[in-house]
Amino acid sequence: MNTTDNSPMDDRSSADLVSVTELQHQLNDSLKQLSPERLQVIADFAAYLVNAESEAATQELLAIPGLLERVKQSSVTPKTHYTNWRTLRSDV
Repeated sequence: MNTTDNSPMDDRSSADLVSVTELQHQLNDSLKQLSPERLQVIADFAAYLVNAESEAATQELLAIPGLLERVKQSSVTPKTHYTNWRTLRSDV
């Protein structure tokens, strides 16, 4: 997983997007045929997969040396120490 992307789909080609759309349609068609019990299994598994991706991304961020300390420091920096970006450069 690339955490520098704004969206997980940013680096996918249009062919990949078609495949994703097709997979989503296939999944929706299959879901309509399942019993409520099986739907619950699918919902639980999907939640597990989402959590696993989130955990992997969190671990990737935590592996960056000093990141947590910088985030903590920036959250305690008084607002008076900030400069309005518009005043830094007038041509921006």
